[in-house]
Amino acid sequence: MAAFESEAEIVVGIDGSCASATAVRWAAHDAALRDRALRLVHVVPPIVMPRTPWPELPVAYARCAEERAQHITARAYASALDAAPQRASSIATQIVHGPVVPTLAAMSKQAEMLVVGCLGETAASRALIGSISSALVHRAHCPIAVIHGEQRPSPKAPVVVGIDGSEESALAAAIAFDEASRRDVGLVALHAWSDMGPLGFPDFSWAPIDWRDVEEHEEKEFAAFLAPFRDQFPDVPVHPVVVCDGPVNRLLEQADAAQLIVVGSHGRGGVAGALLGSVSTAVVQSAQIPVIVARQG
Repeated sequence: MAAFESEAEIVVGIDGSCASATAVRWAAHDAALRDRALRLVHVVPPIVMPRTPWPELPVAYARCAEERAQHITARAYASALDAAPQRASSIATQIVHGPVVPTLAAMSKQAEMLVVGCLGETAASRALIGSISSALVHRAHCPIAVIHGEQRPSPKAPVVVGIDGSEESALAAAIAFDEASRRDVGLVALHAWSDMGPLGFPDFSWAPIDWRDVEEHEEKEFAAFLAPFRDQFPDVPVHPVVVCDGPVNRLLEQADAAQLIVVGSHGRGGVAGALLGSVSTAVVQSAQIPVIVARQG
């Protein structure tokens, strides 16, 4: 197992779960596409033991936790090597002792991407995104990929990106174009210019304003937004989708035929840097394919 220093690693949080194993395989493939080092990190949380008449118990527990950590990292390394056999010298494992979320969040400051599985080890976390993953998508200092293992999308399926014109969606677009280019697939760029949902008028003539003009304006603005990315990535076929509808359902509809979704960390309605946006939260919670949340700083 390699040991090295790099400022552009892809860091994977591993915990021995099935979701974690799926995240390792996805990250190994993505690291190979990016030609980046891969670091597999298992964080051992502090031991909190009740008072006991057996003083040897905490020592035995710590020894057990360490042995388990070694087992988890060895299995993760084997899984990463199986996914990217030519990358053996670029895969490292690390065991860190400390609180899980703050430790991985701190490591994300020097990472190119943080990757986690969508579920944790416990049965209670099976229904929704795991508590560790949920906390990290709010606190990571770099883009974070949440890997859902429910589906195995085709490697020829497109990448989907949600764009609302915010600074965060510009970062999401840059990531999505780069991922599509490296995977040699197309990109579906979705812009929902209103969060109100379908307006329900029988036809446009019933609307209080001429919605055709608004739609045409949004399409032109969206085309202008995409133009520099198209110039930078001329090899990526782009399918722009402009809708007057809430973005979550439309993104999830597109996800049915996609291999990856990229979203901003918060949208036009959020308080910058305070919370994960409602769209990002809903997509991360509901998607059945990998989701990258474009976080920075």
